[in-house]
Amino acid sequence: MVENNTTDLFLYYMDSGYGYTEENEQYWCIRHNHSALIIGGVFIVVCLCGLVGNMVVMWFLGFHMKKNPFTVYVLNLAIADFSLLLFILAILTLFINSTLYYIDSPEYHLSYYILMVLFLFFYYASMYLLTAMSMERCASVLFPIWYRCHRPKHLSGIVCGVLWALDGLFVSFTTLSCNKQLNIDCDHVLKGLSIMNFLIFCLFPLLSNLSLFIRLRCGSQRRHPGKLYVAILLSVIFMFIFGFPPTVMIFRDLIYKNVFCLHISYLLAPLNSSVNPVIYFLVGSFRKHRFQGSVKVALQRVFEEKVKSEDRSHVPGDAAVETTV
Repeated sequence: MVENNTTDLFLYYMDSGYGYTEENEQYWCIRHNHSALIIGGVFIVVCLCGLVGNMVVMWFLGFHMKKNPFTVYVLNLAIADFSLLLFILAILTLFINSTLYYIDSPEYHLSYYILMVLFLFFYYASMYLLTAMSMERCASVLFPIWYRCHRPKHLSGIVCGVLWALDGLFVSFTTLSCNKQLNIDCDHVLKGLSIMNFLIFCLFPLLSNLSLFIRLRCGSQRRHPGKLYVAILLSVIFMFIFGFPPTVMIFRDLIYKNVFCLHISYLLAPLNSSVNPVIYFLVGSFRKHRFQGSVKVALQRVFEEKVKSEDRSHVPGDAAVETTV
């Protein structure tokens, strides 16, 4: 572990394993440049696909659909994912340039550091927003009467605002803790924050949504999960899959010692931000055991389903068996 300073954020170590000496300069030049181009190319393809997908979701929800509690969350989530992918592309540009032309200046490190802080901000924001959306969906299923009659009208917007502010506080604390002048162990702060975020915003939503899904499908009054609930459940599952390996790497310090593990953890972040639009499309277009319909129609089926179901009267008793939630 290097000296604790403002460059100690774990995301800063993109190129930590490629140092070379005068004795093996020629070997490392070839290997370094070749690896950087291949890894950068894979990242760029993933990021561009994710940018297009999130842009379509933002365009549709922002201009072609009436707002409802869940579209507010989805729109904020798409903005966070879109911004995250943009900053990853900027980081990749700096990384590839520094690799090919051996740039090592204070301006480069400062730019890299600022982009990493913004990367953390939108990475955590995406995690928090998806968790809030999944928890509200669980509440709407478990407490339908309260949700329809007593839920605050602007709850989604308020929750999103609070989560953005909370995210800013967490990232600011992490950034300040990695300043050597404050004499705080940056490594311990990163581990603690990473584990806390994983347990609260990855594991807990996964267990809650899975238990609710099992209850809906296997309970005494079985109900068919709606497309929106299926889309949220799949997003939470992928968030857990993509969030678990980086957490293990940070906790075991593998991310500092193994460049391959570091690249894998980097790749999981853009994948996590790119997968949600794909989920929305696949869930919305799946009908009668096959995929059909355009992107716009698929998104309408997912996000307008909740609005239509809320317009129906609550059916008590045995009739609830066929209700879609």
